[in-house]
Amino acid sequence: MGSIVLVVRLVLADVRRHKVQAAMLLLAVTVATATMALGLSLSGVSDALYEQTRAATAGPDVVALSGDTGPAVTSALASLADAPEVVAHHGPYRIVYANLTARGSTSSPVVVHGFAETPGTVNRPLVTSGHWVRSGGTVLERGFATALGVGVGDHVTIAGRPYPVVGIAVTAATSIYPWAAQIGPGGGPSDYSGLAWMTRSDARALASSQDRPVTLALDLKLRDPAATEAFLGAHSDPTIRITFQSWQFEAKQDLVILRDSQPILVVGSWLLSFLAVTGVAALAAGRAVEQTHRAGLLKAVGATPGLIAAVLFTEYLALALVGDALGLALARLTVPAIASPTASRIGDAVGPDGATVATATALAVGVAVLSTLRPTLRAMRTATVTALSATAYQPRHRPWLTTLSALLPTPLLLGLRLTARRPGRAVLQACSTATTVIAIVALLTLYAQPERGYGLDGSSALPNLRGVHDRRLMLAVTILLIALAVVNTITFTWTTAMEARANMAVARTLGATPGQITAGLSTAQLLPSLPGAIIGVPLGIGLLSLFAARNSAEPPSSWLLGAALGTLLATAALTALPARLAARRPVAQALSAETA
Repeated sequence: MGSIVLVVRLVLADVRRHKVQAAMLLLAVTVATATMALGLSLSGVSDALYEQTRAATAGPDVVALSGDTGPAVTSALASLADAPEVVAHHGPYRIVYANLTARGSTSSPVVVHGFAETPGTVNRPLVTSGHWVRSGGTVLERGFATALGVGVGDHVTIAGRPYPVVGIAVTAATSIYPWAAQIGPGGGPSDYSGLAWMTRSDARALASSQDRPVTLALDLKLRDPAATEAFLGAHSDPTIRITFQSWQFEAKQDLVILRDSQPILVVGSWLLSFLAVTGVAALAAGRAVEQTHRAGLLKAVGATPGLIAAVLFTEYLALALVGDALGLALARLTVPAIASPTASRIGDAVGPDGATVATATALAVGVAVLSTLRPTLRAMRTATVTALSATAYQPRHRPWLTTLSALLPTPLLLGLRLTARRPGRAVLQACSTATTVIAIVALLTLYAQPERGYGLDGSSALPNLRGVHDRRLMLAVTILLIALAVVNTITFTWTTAMEARANMAVARTLGATPGQITAGLSTAQLLPSLPGAIIGVPLGIGLLSLFAARNSAEPPSSWLLGAALGTLLATAALTALPARLAARRPVAQALSAETA
């Protein structure tokens, strides 16, 4: 117990002394684990929302649809309703294909279901606003109504006739908006469509006007809902065109709108974790001398290597676990909006499951371990006397580098020497820049993709919800990546300035101006950022090729060039302030602090 108390006290004291580093690790782990938890939870949340909607609306296990007419189709549907596996059914009922116009200009294809004014035991849509269908009025599916921006009391025009919207409802018998049609006229392919309900008589009148195409549909409730495949295999008739839609198919169809969301979030969490590791590793490397001296003090008073490792690791591990908990809580709060881009489903979104929690926690622990492993091992392996007398790392003298750099302008000379003396940090800066450019390239590529709107004839009056959702997610992930990259760049610059304050003070005594010192510190960050920005463009394109469709469009070259140049300019601007502050430190103070 004494050792545990000692570790806790030492960790708390170190956190208080290094609040900025603790906050940086906490922020990085929080956003990384939240992003990963969201990505891994989407599929489960979508399934849960469908199941809750299905239970609330008495959703059918199988929907049989036929675009043909005649006695043969009617007889086939009747035999399906009388099958021994079926315990209840609804229909057959008409599905009429038409066009709907709302607010005078927004038009969309719509399928109109003709229902009884008293819902049956199967496929009983849940009215969320207003009331169920009445003669002369229509009820709109909630996802469709939300996209149109209409509510109860508004009027819409269907097939040229105005109808008041008397209610808003949800159902699990069809896919979410915009895939309500299921099949097109005559059993052919379907287009993006919304869903509306009318009374049977109104639907019949709508179908008779202008001889509109009609599909017959039959909702079936099976004795064993899990046996849909066996039922479909036993009742398929090649002589009659009947399309079957099972409840399992509807649940999978809900995930189509999230097809690109999971890769965006999961890959984004990897990139965020990588930036977190580079940033925290740079800070930990900057504290290497301090950590080594601290380990030497612990060894001098009898601490074992295990206790030393526990002290050095516990701080980062505890912060990572706190960040993991915050990230999981954030994912739990935001997952309903991300997992359900349309309003077609109801219910409470479940939080991350056990496997997701374990994966996110492993990610947080991995960030903590990878960030601090090298400085911790170095501190443990250093002898006690050496650790207690440890000074700043003295770089090796390279005559060829001195000869080459002497021909350069002063800012470039200083920047090149700072970069050459800390190659590990230069690699981290290059990787951080490359990661940022990868995200920006991905965002630009996503915005370059052509999209077909959900409006009539592909009009963008009703936007493509999947495209909008993906762009918003990618924008959010990119903003988080840029924020971490900004913190990393400022951290790299300030850490480099603090470690090189004696060298910069000597340079000033030899005639270098504060402006040249500032430019040199900025150059030390720009030199590794340049190859990082160049490499990031093809890496971003290559990463996207793993998930993009074969016919995806590439962004203009000017966009990619602008992303790389913009990243370099932003790096220069971000390094200016910390470099300027470090360069203004008095020479005598810097040299006296070094000799002390």
